[in-house]
Amino acid sequence: MNVSLTVWILTVVALCALVGVDFFIGRKPHEVTLREAGTWTIVWVVLACVFGLGVFLYGGGQPTGEFFAGYITEKSLSVDNLFVFVLIMGKFAVPTQYQQRVLMVGVIMALVLRAGFIAAGAAIISAFSWVFYLFGAFLIWTAWKLVQDARKEEHEEEYQENKLLKAVERRFGVADRYHGTKLFITENGKRIMTPMLVVMLAIGSTDVLFALDSIPAIYGLTQDPYIVFTANAFALMGLRQLYFLIGGLLRKLVHLSYGLSIILGFIGVKLVLHALHESGVHVPEISIPFSLGFIVLVLAITTFTSLRASRKLEQQAEASGA
Repeated sequence: MNVSLTVWILTVVALCALVGVDFFIGRKPHEVTLREAGTWTIVWVVLACVFGLGVFLYGGGQPTGEFFAGYITEKSLSVDNLFVFVLIMGKFAVPTQYQQRVLMVGVIMALVLRAGFIAAGAAIISAFSWVFYLFGAFLIWTAWKLVQDARKEEHEEEYQENKLLKAVERRFGVADRYHGTKLFITENGKRIMTPMLVVMLAIGSTDVLFALDSIPAIYGLTQDPYIVFTANAFALMGLRQLYFLIGGLLRKLVHLSYGLSIILGFIGVKLVLHALHESGVHVPEISIPFSLGFIVLVLAITTFTSLRASRKLEQQAEASGA
């Protein structure tokens, strides 16, 4: 789409306003109920659909298909990432009433970080068309690794702090308990971090790793930076409510890694075909309608088989317990 600077500015302002409303509603620490999480999850999905309608009216069917394909893909990857967020919350023993604040700040950090990744990706693509080969190969490798991890059941049951986070903790020091929503306190005349800030940094830094596969994946569906940014934004902004809504359901999505590996592998192949086409090689290109239908079908099958497998395991556990 030919998006003017004015439209960009209005979009960013509108998204910031939505984030502000979300922050204002959840500013008071409290336990998020299923009803609250469900209501706001629906609100964010409806807002994404309304934006998609706006894209259709402004740019037509092609950009609309790209937006929804990107949005669904990013949302699916975000659901897989929620499992890591659960581990982080458990690792730092975040009180229930503070979890929504941690996630809110984490989402804001993710939006800022991904905006930088998206801008860098757009600049690289415009300068070097061969980068599609690199993105495609990386996604295919990521898909293969997801399958290997799923087969070996290598999901860590405890979050391991990265080196950067450990270095920050050593540099500033960390309080031994939470002090409400405060990020810093003064203890023995020294200003130190609270566990609240540490867990926020943990979620923010973890999202950098998540962006390494999600950004190339969406660039495999569209090369329009505006679509890439807005699809990521809408996928991330409902993440906080989705965490509380499907927290207990995450462990039942036992085949999610397989589904995501198929989607990432598919997009990787799509990128390689696109790169070959750009190089003058006559190869078929995968259309956006086909990509959108394929992604939705894979997710539907994955969810169905996951819930069915989880139900069988529960029945077997009950039978053995009896």
